[in-house]
Amino acid sequence: MNERAEAGRQAARVHGATGDWEIVIGIEVHAQVSSKAKLFSGASADFGGEPNDHVSLVDAAMPGMLPVINEYCVEQAVRTGLGLNAQINLHSVFDRKNYFYPDLPQGYQISQYQQPVVGEGAVELDMPDGSTVEIGIERLHLEQDAGKSLHDQHPTASFVDLNRSGVALMEIVSKPDMRSADEAKAYVSKLRAILRYLGTCDGNMEQGSMRADINVSVRHPGEPLGTRCEIKNVNSIRFMGQAIDYEAHRQVDLLEDGGQVVQETRLFDPRRGETRAMRTKEEAHDYRYFPDPDLLPLELDQAWVDQIAGSLPELPDSKKARFVEQYGLSAYDAGVLADDKAAADYFETVASGADPKIAANWVTGELYAALNKKGLEIEASPVAPEALRDLLGLMADQTISGRIAKDVFEIMLETGEAPLSIVEARGLKQVTDTGAIEQIVEEIIAANPDQVAEVKEKPKAIGWFVGQVMKASQGKANPQAVNDVLRNKLGLDQT
Repeated sequence: MNERAEAGRQAARVHGATGDWEIVIGIEVHAQVSSKAKLFSGASADFGGEPNDHVSLVDAAMPGMLPVINEYCVEQAVRTGLGLNAQINLHSVFDRKNYFYPDLPQGYQISQYQQPVVGEGAVELDMPDGSTVEIGIERLHLEQDAGKSLHDQHPTASFVDLNRSGVALMEIVSKPDMRSADEAKAYVSKLRAILRYLGTCDGNMEQGSMRADINVSVRHPGEPLGTRCEIKNVNSIRFMGQAIDYEAHRQVDLLEDGGQVVQETRLFDPRRGETRAMRTKEEAHDYRYFPDPDLLPLELDQAWVDQIAGSLPELPDSKKARFVEQYGLSAYDAGVLADDKAAADYFETVASGADPKIAANWVTGELYAALNKKGLEIEASPVAPEALRDLLGLMADQTISGRIAKDVFEIMLETGEAPLSIVEARGLKQVTDTGAIEQIVEEIIAANPDQVAEVKEKPKAIGWFVGQVMKASQGKANPQAVNDVLRNKLGLDQT
């Protein structure tokens, strides 16, 4: 690992009888390319559909059918590589990765091995403790997906659905730079954010369009890398953390009992919270890779790559830096917003007519809490960004108080009404008339002589009076005006 990646990090440790053990993690992410057609055929790459509806003769490996490369998928891979600050290889080769399985009709997978389209890159992670960790990217290569075997459709037979067969995947291989489950989860989250910004993968892990194979090993700090086990096809960031923690402790227990870790592929069972052996891990030579004779080497033009580079959008790291610079946000708030393109766009709409820091607090606070409660993504928010901007405007011009704003927001969530309409229809405008406030204050002072005597001795006790006035005004009184009137009536300093 590079020195920059190690600097300032707090690596996780597993404590054992023979000392501390360090967790070493590398991740292979399979990201489905956002493309209407498959990698080597014109069949639909859409998710779902009836079994075997999206299958061409090429996908079914019918005799005499030859693959034809989808240029747009290559462009998407290059676009992703540029977004990962990676080397774009102008010359790359497609290989046949040979293995036999019912849902792989060719008997091999068209992939890339020694000469991928994208080489080394890096991803920076902002950790909760304020540290920054750099994770190296080893490579990104294009490959076709396999089909799917269905074992629950018949008591004695299995079925094969080839709808996914031939769908374009980008396999993004990290270096073994991660040292904790938290870093692994942050890495996959950041990678998904970058892919979504670029528009090269939708990142929907629950639909299988992004999944991860996690390589875990343990060692005493400073020792060579240990034997790794691969946890296959994890499709949840939460499950990823659980799988890594379980597997690391399993390996430590095994080694400290005098056993050996066997290099193998394992599956994570989320119901039991444990990994279990699937098969012995194959080495590259087991697949008998060789260049695909039906596909010429892929030769890219540098001018074409430069054109793609010039079309890249503002990515999360750049957006975060701009949010700090332009809006004065904290690095944490800027990072939370920039990690989700939809949230960043929502925030910028709100901030176009409101104080940016208040806008950020409302988006990451009240709005996120409400969406989580309803199980909604920000794209489906019942409160449009323009409506939230208008609500904050009513608070800024003192039409309503902060407390009333939260009540109005709750009504907006349920009804979709405009904030001003809610305020006017329900008589929620803030009372700024000092005469009306003075009348309430005088009544409360007259009714509470003991508290009056106390506040003259302890001026900080004025908070009790503020609360009583706000209660009597149903939260409509302007808090600053209440403070000013109270201090005047009670003979306190106006400071």
